[in-house]
Amino acid sequence: MTEHASYSKSAEYYDAIYAAVGKDYAREAEYIHALIQRHKRSPGRMLLDVACGTGGHLEHLRQHYDVEGLDLDPAMLAIARRKHPDTPLHQGDMVDFNLGRQFNAIVCLFSAIAYALTVPRLHRTLQAMSRHLSPGGVVIAEPFIRPEDVRQGFLSANFVDEPGLKIARMNISTMQARVVSLNFHFLVATPQGTQYFTERHDLAAFTRQEYVEAFRAAGLDVAYDSEGLIGRGLYVGCKPLAA
Repeated sequence: MTEHASYSKSAEYYDAIYAAVGKDYAREAEYIHALIQRHKRSPGRMLLDVACGTGGHLEHLRQHYDVEGLDLDPAMLAIARRKHPDTPLHQGDMVDFNLGRQFNAIVCLFSAIAYALTVPRLHRTLQAMSRHLSPGGVVIAEPFIRPEDVRQGFLSANFVDEPGLKIARMNISTMQARVVSLNFHFLVATPQGTQYFTERHDLAAFTRQEYVEAFRAAGLDVAYDSEGLIGRGLYVGCKPLAA
């Protein structure tokens, strides 16, 4: 992530915001599980969630796999560790992490791979994942929107209306040089008072060809699942079995 991508202020509200918009981690985890089982040729059940955030998907994927998580943001990891105290969770950058072992499946969801920002860093990210993947294993990455789908100045808003928590999160999206800046404005009210803060998250609008080339350069056979979890599709990379 870049210096603009910290969740230090919003991490404690992240789960409440996505619960309010109806993000269905259980359904998404089952979709991912079915996709892994369709493509995986490795017999093990070790799974790594790269950019795991607060561990929403891990909570359900652990029903099928021995799961671990990796994230760069310490605030998000702190929440994930409270929720999943028995799950190994690592702080590291998806571009160059090194856990010293391999997994049978690696997932990178909710468009987190777009934090790579540049094509060279996208290649390094897929290479890091491939190094951690056993022969016959599967990498699944959920992309961000394509350049042609970006709407300059797009506005969005999400609201949380719980008895002890009210949140309005508004966003103005802009794009320059195929990097989309999500400029979030938060207004948060609790019984202790109200606060206002902003966060900016920069994500790359990579093309489909750029994703495919990055997977292939990392030694992975790549397929594209057009349905995906939330309409952005999924890239499925398979590491060939050793000769």
